[in-house]
Amino acid sequence: MDIRQFRHFAAVAETLHFGRAAERLGITQPPLSQSIQALEKALGAPLFARTKRHVELTALGRQWLPHVLEALAAVDALPDTARRLRDGQTGYLSLSFVSTADYSVLPDLVRRYAEAFPGVEIQLVEATSDVQVPAIQAGERHAGIIIPPPNRSLPAALAYRRLVSEPLVAVTPEAWGAEGPLDLAALADVPLVLFPRTVAPAFHDLVTGYVAARGQPVRIVQEAIQMQTIISLVSAGLGMALAPASLRKLARVGVRYVDLVDPPILETGLVWRRDEAAPTLQGLLRLVTEDGSAPD
Repeated sequence: MDIRQFRHFAAVAETLHFGRAAERLGITQPPLSQSIQALEKALGAPLFARTKRHVELTALGRQWLPHVLEALAAVDALPDTARRLRDGQTGYLSLSFVSTADYSVLPDLVRRYAEAFPGVEIQLVEATSDVQVPAIQAGERHAGIIIPPPNRSLPAALAYRRLVSEPLVAVTPEAWGAEGPLDLAALADVPLVLFPRTVAPAFHDLVTGYVAARGQPVRIVQEAIQMQTIISLVSAGLGMALAPASLRKLARVGVRYVDLVDPPILETGLVWRRDEAAPTLQGLLRLVTEDGSAPD
């Protein structure tokens, strides 16, 4: 059986006339009759009851017809599906992101992508930068939003584009009554709640370097791998944290966001494999480029 025979069957079933069906198909009647006979032989049962003046579907033919029409519609849709896949209008985009991006670039980027490519399934995975980079190298993700390592020292196989740079602010327990701009040099003690250096070396070094530059000893009292958890630990009074200014959107009882004197600047960007040709990724890169972000 082949797709041509299915089209022949559908034409005869819809017209119940071999002559009109042949005319619709642009062939003569004898090869149409032979095609139907071969199809019936392959099925081992008749599809039509024929007389010299009348053609009608058998019970098998009536029940099989909807399935054949559905299959033909799917086949006819294949060229358009291929074009949509080629143009990144359908398929999926796998995007990982650091927790801090959830309050800065991620929501707007996902919204714009979904509006531009409504037929694409967006698969979001939250992960620290150290987890994202090898996953992207291995082809497990199309791209990731990361905090780049110092000097953007990424593997040569990866490309990078800055998405946003923003100042850090102090996140303090509300009971401290801290007001900005806050100068850490004026504090008697700076107990820090921070990402472990193993999972976020760039962010860790940015914070600890800033604290040390303000003349304070680096004293880390608690570590956590998600920014939401860090803010919760601050609200519990365990210490203070430095966080991107966009984290002000994370309203949490018991904490206060305070501007810093000469705040350090945190960069967040998009990373992907240079040889990744997925059309859905190319659509994302076009959006990022239109956004005016600086390339690597």
